[in-house]
Amino acid sequence: MKISFIMDTQLTYETAVKKAQLVERNPQFQLDPMRVSMHDETDIINLAQQIQSADKQLKNSTSQKLVVILDQIKLLQAQAMDILRESNDSQALHSAACNFTKKPGHTYHLYQRSTGQNYFSMLSPEEWNHPADQTFKGSYRLEYDLTWTPIDKIKEHDEKLKWVEQCMNSNSGTTAAIDFNITNN
Repeated sequence: MKISFIMDTQLTYETAVKKAQLVERNPQFQLDPMRVSMHDETDIINLAQQIQSADKQLKNSTSQKLVVILDQIKLLQAQAMDILRESNDSQALHSAACNFTKKPGHTYHLYQRSTGQNYFSMLSPEEWNHPADQTFKGSYRLEYDLTWTPIDKIKEHDEKLKWVEQCMNSNSGTTAAIDFNITNN
């Protein structure tokens, strides 16, 4: 839908008549023309200015609404990229070599051999003097949804889960009772 705007603040009578879109007269009715039409040029100019002002306001309002939607699209794209990155990271961690059954809720420690092989150990670097040809890559907790949480993000993850549990256990059942104060680091 194309909307054309007259940018001049001073409208001529001829431009105002075109902009105002006056109602066509019906020749079937014999009405007093002075009672059914505007009879002053300034009335028509004022009407056209009102339409022009409304057009500008609508354009501004529509633009602001579209900007909000654009911001939401960008946020959703960023969230989708985060989800895909986390999924790829979890897949890579699940593919790491391991000589034991991994259990959700437990923390495991990832090392890399000089050959490039990644493997999990139950022993942290503090508990084990690992060989020099192996590099400690990080510690992760296996979650119950089989995703992995880096050890430095466990507190944040647990706070989010606690908040979700509070929402689900809320007696009122309304969103007004939900406290959205989550610390994001």
